[in-house]
Amino acid sequence: MTADTETSSVFSEMLKEPAELSTSRGSTPEVRATVEGVLADVRQRGDEAVREYSQKFDKYAPDSFLLSKEQLEEIVARVPEQVIEDIKFVQEQVRFMAQKQLESLSDFEIETMPGVLLGQKNIPIEAVGAYIPGGKYPLLASAHMTIVTAKVAGVERVAACTPLIQGEVPDATVAAMYLAGADEIYLLGGIQAVAAMAIGTESIKPVNMLAGPGNAFVAEAKRQLFGEVGIDLFAGPTEVLIVADEHADPFIVAVDLLSQAEHGPDSPAVLITTSEELGRKVIDHIDTLLVDMPTRDFAAPAWRDWGAVHVVKNLDDAYALADEYAYEHVQILTAAPREALEKMHNYGALFLGEGTCVSYGDKVIGTNHVLPTRGAARYTGGLWVGKYLRTVTYQEVVNEESSAFFGELCGRAARVERFEGHARSGDVRAAKYRGTSLDWSDHTFTS
Repeated sequence: MTADTETSSVFSEMLKEPAELSTSRGSTPEVRATVEGVLADVRQRGDEAVREYSQKFDKYAPDSFLLSKEQLEEIVARVPEQVIEDIKFVQEQVRFMAQKQLESLSDFEIETMPGVLLGQKNIPIEAVGAYIPGGKYPLLASAHMTIVTAKVAGVERVAACTPLIQGEVPDATVAAMYLAGADEIYLLGGIQAVAAMAIGTESIKPVNMLAGPGNAFVAEAKRQLFGEVGIDLFAGPTEVLIVADEHADPFIVAVDLLSQAEHGPDSPAVLITTSEELGRKVIDHIDTLLVDMPTRDFAAPAWRDWGAVHVVKNLDDAYALADEYAYEHVQILTAAPREALEKMHNYGALFLGEGTCVSYGDKVIGTNHVLPTRGAARYTGGLWVGKYLRTVTYQEVVNEESSAFFGELCGRAARVERFEGHARSGDVRAAKYRGTSLDWSDHTFTS
C-alpha cells in the first residue's frame, strides 16, 4: 500500500501483517499467453475451436451449447420450489434497485439560445454477454446482478454463459439465468465462452459488452477483448475491509472477515480498529473458526497470506486508512456507522452497522455485487443499470441568426487552431444566413 499526502500521517500498529505484501496481482505471463492463444484460435476457427476447448477443459462438447426452451423448462422443474421462490424474491430486490437507478437518469432537451437545442438521451446497449461463473461453487447470484440489471436498462438481447460444475448441469444457476430474463443460455464456460460471445462464431452472434465475474483466465480474456467490446469492470479477487471500534462484537467481525475470505485463497480480509483488545480477540476467533470451517481450504490461506489487522488512534485515522485501501467491500461496525458516508470516499460498496453484512450484498439484499477491486474504487463504482446505457447527445440549430452567430464564432475559433476546413463550415452558414459574400482569399492565422 502506498500512502498519499492525505493519509500518510495515519498511525497504524499491525497486529497481523499479511504474509504476501505484493499488491500487484495481475495476470501472469502464462495466463496472458493462454488467453491470447485461445482468442486467436476462436477468431480463426469459430465453433470448432470453442467445442475443442470445452472438451479439453470441461469434458463437454455437444452439438449445440445453447439450451432449448424445452431443456430450460426441464432444468427449472428439477430445482426445489423453495429455491425457485428465493431466486424470484432476490431478483425482485435487484430489479427494484435497478429500476430506481434508471429513474434517477433522465433524457432532456434544453434551448441555450433562440433556436439552439441541445439534448441528451440514454440508449441501452443492444447486446450483452453475461458470464456466470461455476468453478468450485455455483454463483447463481451473479445471474441476478448481470442479467436482471441489463434487462431493466432495456438491453434487447442478453446472451448468458455458465459452465458445468464437476460435469453436472448447475440447475439452480440455469434457473436463475432463465428467471432473470436471459434471451440465450449456453452451457459453456471459460475463455472459450467469453471469446464466443465477444467475437462471435457460426452459432453465437457477437455481443457489444461483456459483464460478470470469473477466474483469472476469464478476467484476462475480458481485459484483452476490451475495446473490441465494452466490459463492466476489470475484476480481481474479492476484498473485504472492516472498520470497527470498541463497541463491535469481535465474534461477528471474525465471522464476517472469513465470509469473504472463502471466495478464494487470494481474497484479502482486513480489519482496521481503534481497539487493540478487539483486534486480538478477532484474531483468536478466526483461528478457532478456521479449524472446522467447511471452506477453510480457501479461507485459511486467504487469511494467512492476505489478512491484516491494523490498530489506529481514532476513527478518522481508520477512515483515512480504509480510503487508502480502496477496497471492494467496506463494512462499518462502529457506534455511529453512518458517519462513514461523510468521511469515506474510496470503496465499492459500504455496509453500515451490525445488522448489515457483505454477504447480504453478495446474495440477497438487492444492491449489485459486481464491484471494483484492486484499488479501482478510486475512480469507478460497481455494475449498475447505467453501465448498460450509452449517454449520447444531439444538437439542432433552427434559428438562422443563432446559426450565423455560431458560424462567425466557429470561424474565429477554428482558425486559432489552424483548422481551415472547420472554419469554412461556420463561414458558409454565417454568409448564407446574413446574406453576405464569402471571401477565403486572405485569412491570417492568429495565435
